[in-house]
Amino acid sequence: EIYKRCANIEVSKNSDSVEIPYVNETSRANGSRWGGIRTYREGEIDTPTATKPTFGKWECKITDIKSLVYATDRMLEDSSLLESVIKEAMKEEFAFKIDDEILNGEGGAACKGIIGDTATVSVAKESGQSAATIVYENILNMHSRCYAKSRKKAVWLINQNTEPQLYAMSLSVGTGGVPVYMPANGISGLPFATLFGRPVIAVEQCQTLGTVGDIILADFSQYQLVKKGGLKSAVSIHVRFLNNEQVFRFNWRINGKPKWASALTPKNGSSTVSPFVTLATRS
Repeated sequence: EIYKRCANIEVSKNSDSVEIPYVNETSRANGSRWGGIRTYREGEIDTPTATKPTFGKWECKITDIKSLVYATDRMLEDSSLLESVIKEAMKEEFAFKIDDEILNGEGGAACKGIIGDTATVSVAKESGQSAATIVYENILNMHSRCYAKSRKKAVWLINQNTEPQLYAMSLSVGTGGVPVYMPANGISGLPFATLFGRPVIAVEQCQTLGTVGDIILADFSQYQLVKKGGLKSAVSIHVRFLNNEQVFRFNWRINGKPKWASALTPKNGSSTVSPFVTLATRS
C-alpha cells in the first residue's frame, strides 16, 4: 500500500548511489521562492536586484535487505508447492519491511521513515484532549498543514485500532451534526473510506492509537525510493549439504528517504506545511 505510491529511481548497473540536485526552498515568502528568486514590477524599483536559486544535494546509497530460508530435501520432495510458498512468503515479507521502513525507518542502512523526519509536520493535540483519542479538530488541523499541491495525491494511513474513534467523530452543525469519516461503500459511495475526500487506508505499520504515527496524511510521490533491480533469489544445496537441507537466499537492493529536507513556510502565515503530516502523542 505504501511502496507502490512512492517515487522510484532505478540506478544504472555500475552505480550503487544517487545524487540529485534540488532547489533549497524553505519559504515561499517574496525573495525566498526557489531558494532566492524574486521578480519586480516596472517602476517598483529603479534597478531590480539580481537574484538566483540556491541548490542542495539529495543523496541516497543503495543498501541490501537479505533473508535465508532452510528447507530439508525431504520437505521439498514431499511437498511440490513448498518452494513456491517460500517464494511467495518472502515477497510479502520484503514488501512489509519496506512499507514499515518508509514510515518508521531510522535511515542510514535502512530507509528514512517519515515519522519524526525533519520534513514532517507534527500537529499538536487539542488542549485538554483525552489520552488515546482522535477528534475532529485533529483531522482539520492535519489537513490544513498538508502542502496544498500534495492534497490531490495524499492518502490517510491509519492503524485499525483508530477506526472506532473515526466512526464516532462528527462535526457539530447547529443542534445536530454531520459525519466526518465516510466508510467505504457507505455515505462516500466509494470502495474505500474517506476523510476530507481522500482515501483512508489501514496498514499494520502505523503505530497504535494515541501514539505518533497512528494516523498519517501523506503524499508519497514526495518520498523517493532508489533501487537496483527487484527481489532476487538463489538456491544452494552446498551450505547445509550434510544436513540434507537446501538454502533459499533472497536479497533486494533498495533504500529511500523523503525528497524534502524540511517543512515549508508559506508566503502568508507562519504555520509550516509539508507533504507528510502526523499527529502528536495523546497521553
